[in-house]
Amino acid sequence: MCSHYESVRDRQILKRHFQLDDIPEGGKWDMWPGYLGPFIRRHEFADVGDDAVPEREVLLGSFGLIPHWATDTKIARQTYNARSETVAVKPSYRDAWKKAHHCIIPADAFYEPDWRSGKAIPTRISRADGEPMGIAGLWSWWKSPKGDVLHSYTMLTINADEHPLMKQFHKPTDEKRMVVILPENRYDEWLRATADQSAAFMELYPSEALQSSTSMPGNLRLF
Repeated sequence: MCSHYESVRDRQILKRHFQLDDIPEGGKWDMWPGYLGPFIRRHEFADVGDDAVPEREVLLGSFGLIPHWATDTKIARQTYNARSETVAVKPSYRDAWKKAHHCIIPADAFYEPDWRSGKAIPTRISRADGEPMGIAGLWSWWKSPKGDVLHSYTMLTINADEHPLMKQFHKPTDEKRMVVILPENRYDEWLRATADQSAAFMELYPSEALQSSTSMPGNLRLF
């Protein structure tokens, strides 16, 4: 399961790759559950017929989905990944799944522990071509007792027991999992998809299109 990832550092690359007009200020680059980072959804007014409204918009949200019924934001520490096999029935995610609140989480890389040496070695996984990843996710919003609205998101995951790269990670006795990385030509399809169409996107990303290393990020900073 992915609890640590790098959001896209370069604002111009973020805008170019994901075809975004504006990017909000703030948010972190080195992401852990509960941190605020960017996520991309279909624009709230994309269907009004105004050519001035972009197809996509980027918002800041908590990494870890906070359902509307939560009493506080602590649940984000447990809801940063949603299993595709159970997302439709789990109380934390089922409303977002049913409403097809699809989003894309932009990432330069994500981290998983390699246990093959007998110790957990943090390993950085990125696209082999150096381009950002678009990770499939779900978003929601939560209103605090003071009336403030907070957006949040979770990454969707699938079984990766047979994936040539991802089966190397986590303990030998653990199920192997992988975040759902979307092909670039399906970004808009995912954002437009209905709940009934969502399962068709839950596919493993080709291992030959990924690379891994044990180097850790440096110069951690805000956007």
